[in-house]
Amino acid sequence: MRKLLYIFCLIPLFISCVDEEEFADTPQGNMEALWKIIDEHYCFLDYKQQEYGLDWDAVHQKYKERVKGQLTRKQQFEVLCDMLGELRDGHVNLSAAHDIGRYWSWFEDYPTNFSDTLIRRYMGTDYQIASGISYKILDDNIGYIRYESFSDPIGEGNLNEALSHMILCRGLIIDIRSNGGGMLTNAEKLAARFCQEKTLVGYYQHKTGPGHQDFSDKEARYLEPSANVRWNKPAVVLTNRRVYSAANEFAVYMKTLPNVRLVGDHTGGGAGMPFSSSLPCGWSVRFSAVPMYDAQGESAEFGIEPDYNVQQTDEDFAKGRDTLIEFARQLLVQ
Repeated sequence: MRKLLYIFCLIPLFISCVDEEEFADTPQGNMEALWKIIDEHYCFLDYKQQEYGLDWDAVHQKYKERVKGQLTRKQQFEVLCDMLGELRDGHVNLSAAHDIGRYWSWFEDYPTNFSDTLIRRYMGTDYQIASGISYKILDDNIGYIRYESFSDPIGEGNLNEALSHMILCRGLIIDIRSNGGGMLTNAEKLAARFCQEKTLVGYYQHKTGPGHQDFSDKEARYLEPSANVRWNKPAVVLTNRRVYSAANEFAVYMKTLPNVRLVGDHTGGGAGMPFSSSLPCGWSVRFSAVPMYDAQGESAEFGIEPDYNVQQTDEDFAKGRDTLIEFARQLLVQ
């Protein structure tokens, strides 16, 4: 039997699914096993059919032809990765000893709107570090926080110190550009510092059966204000296409708050909580199984629009200026 295992846990009391059908460890058997896992457990098949015409049954026929005959393990891997690529989902990966198959076009085909060189110019060498975040007060009395990954831990004490240090600033910039996600608990912990009252931030569902439309009713998700130091002045969140998964959720939360604006590029998305399963050959497949929605009940799988779409310009870069930071600074002093 093949168990579906949790990659990380956001919503309690989920029940793991068990798939009792067995397939042979052959190119055909591995393809059929993978197709069936996605068919019964992936959470965005109907949504992606609506968005770009994905036909999962047609995908089955297409790749059934590609696994006929004798294939090496690496050839099998390539074919199965191509099949998963039809889903256009950065949370979908096939892992083998020799490689990890991935879909990265959600950011590879877009400008980064971010430069480490420019960030070093703004941060200098006298910035402060509180566990997973770096922070500094810029010369116009605007606070700046850089959070590179929600996989990096951040404690309540760290946030108290950082926000207290910037308490007299006119506004605050939270830069999550190129943050590929991590722990949703870290995203919620940080967002709670900007929340002044219990706020509806979105919904989630979970699969209740093998059908493409077998889901529970949407259940509301709320953000509660932190009991610690909170920021109630204007704030700006900087985003780009590499903002994904838990970072994408953080952007969804922050966009609901009245004192916060999002500046930068459309986020990368990744609104499905991933699970994993295995193939007869032992390879592991990770895929989105729990769909999450914004406060309006819309899917954020393909990302969200910022309040102000701002792109890094070549002219600013040549002058050592980060266009997004400068736009945020002007917005905060208005």
